[in-house]
Amino acid sequence: MDRVELAVSLFQKGFSCSQALLAAYGDRFGLEREVALRIAAGFGGGMGRMAGTCGAVTGAFMLIGLKHGGTTSEDRQAKARTHEAVREFAKRFISRHDSLICRELLGCDISTSEGSQLAKEKKLAATVCSGLVKDAAQIVEEMI
Repeated sequence: MDRVELAVSLFQKGFSCSQALLAAYGDRFGLEREVALRIAAGFGGGMGRMAGTCGAVTGAFMLIGLKHGGTTSEDRQAKARTHEAVREFAKRFISRHDSLICRELLGCDISTSEGSQLAKEKKLAATVCSGLVKDAAQIVEEMI
């Protein structure tokens, strides 16, 4: 199973979109799976189910930070590389989905009880979110 498939599989097993991304790729950067799952736990559902920035996107941003992020405050080149890579990821994701925002991607606001119920009724996790995880993982695969 490649890492794109692993990310989708983790999501389908019940981990959030952000957890699926970070756990599928984190070991490339010395991040243990359990730690990756804990770090990314609050970012799913558009950051804490607030329907903001898609968790697959935030998971990808964390991976970009692991790849390019600096470890000293003086490392301005690392900061610039990280920001540039985040913008490039966002550009590619938006070209596929027209947005980075969970509520826009799903067509409902899962931060509300009505939107959450609609997402369940329409099975959006299976029909939409799995594809978003897959696409985010494919983009990350190309970038890192």
